[in-house]
Amino acid sequence: MQWIAPAEKDSATTTLEKRLWDAADQFRANSGLKPQEYSGPILGLIFLRFAEVRFAVLRAKLEAAGSSARRGSRVDDPTAYQAESVLYLSPVARFDYLLTLPESADIGAKVNAAMREIEQYNLTLAGVLPKTFNLFTSTLLKELLKKVSEIPATLDFDAFGRIYEYFLGEFAMTEGQGGGEFYTPSSIVRLLTEIIEPFHGRILDQACGSGGMFVQSARFVAEHQKNPAAELAIYGVEKTDETGRLCRLNLAVHGLEGDIKHGGNVNSYYDDPHNATGQFDFVLANPPFNVNAVDKERLTDMVGAGRRFPFGLPRTDNANYLWIQLFYSSLNALGRAGFVMANSASDARSSEQALRQQLIEAKAVDVMVAVGPNMFYTVTLPVTLWFLDKGKAKTPRADTVLFIDARHIYRQVDRAHRDWTPAQIGFMANLVRLYRGEALDVTFGGEEAAAKIKEVFGNAPAYADVAGLCKVATLQEIEAQGWSLNPGRYVGVAPGEHVSDEDFNEQFEALNEELEVLNAQARELEQTIAANVAEILGA
Repeated sequence: MQWIAPAEKDSATTTLEKRLWDAADQFRANSGLKPQEYSGPILGLIFLRFAEVRFAVLRAKLEAAGSSARRGSRVDDPTAYQAESVLYLSPVARFDYLLTLPESADIGAKVNAAMREIEQYNLTLAGVLPKTFNLFTSTLLKELLKKVSEIPATLDFDAFGRIYEYFLGEFAMTEGQGGGEFYTPSSIVRLLTEIIEPFHGRILDQACGSGGMFVQSARFVAEHQKNPAAELAIYGVEKTDETGRLCRLNLAVHGLEGDIKHGGNVNSYYDDPHNATGQFDFVLANPPFNVNAVDKERLTDMVGAGRRFPFGLPRTDNANYLWIQLFYSSLNALGRAGFVMANSASDARSSEQALRQQLIEAKAVDVMVAVGPNMFYTVTLPVTLWFLDKGKAKTPRADTVLFIDARHIYRQVDRAHRDWTPAQIGFMANLVRLYRGEALDVTFGGEEAAAKIKEVFGNAPAYADVAGLCKVATLQEIEAQGWSLNPGRYVGVAPGEHVSDEDFNEQFEALNEELEVLNAQARELEQTIAANVAEILGA
């Protein structure tokens, strides 16, 4: 099924985001700084503007209450702000104070000092805020402060978060491959959250980057009229210290707190700082693909039932099936996981095929979604979204897997980038709900998603296989395909649609890989036969 959505008109918030970004990027170009030197301080200024808006609202309330209170005003009491989950800002740490500094002042030093002050009064941010503003001239900092001050104080809580996320995405695009280490495009993350439905519980991301998985999970909860801070307990692991700080800052911008372990020697392959095995309701992640040189000797004590790697270690020098097992083993008996994975993992042979077979036979693989190219800022390759559900084994879906081919569903953002519209995401999420026997939910996607569901699945929607879009395959069918989890092997092509060059290349690569494996097995068999013949003749 093909669904290419037209580009949408900018909303007022998006126009503001673009205007702010264009100005900030122009300043960067004139500063001579590298994007990675520029990104942290810019995000820090946006954060400070956001923090001051929330601080000022509560301060006004405390001033009004203090005028009539017998015990006096609490307007300058940090605990009064902390009790309301609002950051306390001392006078020299306020955005408006910094904005009014003259250019003759050492503004960089003043902003660095403001960040230290914030950390002093708000211990959850200790060591998180950027303090490299001395890289900027006072003239440039003055212009940046003026530009960030254009973010209206009247914007709601979520709008500030969206501006912050927009900048994260733009920095990821600007930084190229390095940006992919901390940012997963929001439309990908949104589909992951819509399908695992993290309404309430403990949520883990063992490669958490800048925290986008947590933010979208919180947004999902808020859109269903619940308080994310009360419903979700957030846990993350991030190898890079700078990115871990970015995650904690992102959580703070969205009014969230989490236990994020980052930097130092923390590495998700070898370390388990959250004692994750069997403990989480939800796992969301976009791990690095095809990592090599993992020291498997350090993992041998973690192999076996009830441990981090329950199915064993792959013989190949590739960490994909280490990540997949980490996500699986972290789930509790009813837990759900959604993660991004390289396409090659769906069809990998040899020891990885044996590991995949065990995972499928454990009846935890729920949904597989093929995603087309150009959805990520840093790689053009297509990927696959995996969804696990440990509670599935006790449902009518126990012996089936839903395959979705979403390679022809997208919106062309520009020549090199694609994403999904809310309606497209809502459609795919509700396709999964039909398969699961759940009620439809068009909170995200609205009437357009509902109309598309009815168009494809009837006015009283009920799940059915649709050529070119979706197919429910039994475990027997999957076994017949060599335990492949590649949606293209099952979904087929819709009537009247042709196989594109892109699809042909992908299918050809898969067949070539299969041929190479068969040739290798044939050579091994020839050697075994030759050895047996020699032994018999020698006897």
